[in-house]
Amino acid sequence: MNNFFERTFRLKEHNTSIRTEIIAGITTFLSMAYILAVNPAILSGAGMDRGGVLIATALAAFFGTALMACFANYPFALAPSMGLNAYFAYTVVQSMGFSWQFALFAVFCEGFIFLLLSVTSIREQIFNSIPLPLKKASGIGIGFFIAFIAFQNAKLIENHDATLVVFQSFSGDKIYTDGISALLALAGTIITACLLSKNVKGAILLGILLTWCAGIVCQLAGIYRGASIIPDLTLESFQTALGGFGDLFGSAFDVKNWVHGTNSGFKLIYSMSFVTIVFAFLFVDLFSAIGTLTGVAGQAGLLTADGKLPKIRGAFMADSLATSGGAVLGTSTTTTYVESATGVVAGGRTGLTAITTALLFLLSIIFAPLLLSVPAHLPRRLRLLLWGST
Repeated sequence: MNNFFERTFRLKEHNTSIRTEIIAGITTFLSMAYILAVNPAILSGAGMDRGGVLIATALAAFFGTALMACFANYPFALAPSMGLNAYFAYTVVQSMGFSWQFALFAVFCEGFIFLLLSVTSIREQIFNSIPLPLKKASGIGIGFFIAFIAFQNAKLIENHDATLVVFQSFSGDKIYTDGISALLALAGTIITACLLSKNVKGAILLGILLTWCAGIVCQLAGIYRGASIIPDLTLESFQTALGGFGDLFGSAFDVKNWVHGTNSGFKLIYSMSFVTIVFAFLFVDLFSAIGTLTGVAGQAGLLTADGKLPKIRGAFMADSLATSGGAVLGTSTTTTYVESATGVVAGGRTGLTAITTALLFLLSIIFAPLLLSVPAHLPRRLRLLLWGST
């Protein structure tokens, strides 16, 4: 068994061991497992089934992370992107009026285009031509965008008088709904920040769980009167999630549900709006991946002196296939996660770290009923303000 891992992942060459790689994979999973709760909450805003999205999220993360291990032997994990999932739900579907089925098809096309760019090395040349400061800055900018959406969903700011930056009013009956939600989110963000500053493993996931438990206490005490956040752990809830995934799987090619206003069907592909959407997904995914790969690879010591990443073509191919594959499964753009750096800090240097993380995402499907009870307004991604985007 040891010889198999050595031949496959070249552990000695990377000065690591099986034990170290497995621990690093578990650490990476704990750092990014929050996406299993957050992504369904965001995409449900597009009318998609939360249970189905959760299963699609776990499978997309498994598929993409395993591809990264196979194609590049890097300790990088992939999952549906924060930022692009918000653009998918709130801009493409809610604001522009496209159906979520057609939005998934746009994500599939974006991934296919990225694959072509990766195979022809165009994407690699783009990566090498961008100055290092710009690579880092792109991720940080996307991070601020995600933070703004988080403030909205957490009810810390609200839409009033044609602006989205009015602070929550803690008065009247709203104190028991939006007000408590805002206070819980604020408390959870502070808790998460403290855990991150202490380098606690799984700090983001732990912060979400602690805030969720506080929310349950508030609901049981009658302080919070919003939607129930007490988990439904019955077999029926799991079967419902599986049924929701069945409705999502392959829906990107459900032409009869490609709708935009009064238009429908194949003619939407030839519209300028479709081109704009695909380009937006493509552009954000490109700079998100570049910023993340630069940061994590630098942490792992994988970059060359001039800032280039060996085997980057394999990494980009994994990213591209994961995007298209995730769209088929029923989720928004899948890309490399900056939380992979936590596994790198724990000693991960090869694809065995990624394989460990991938298997944990696959196993997480059995906890779908528990994760679905985590409300949408819990803490999002404070780490983005510090590290950049995924």
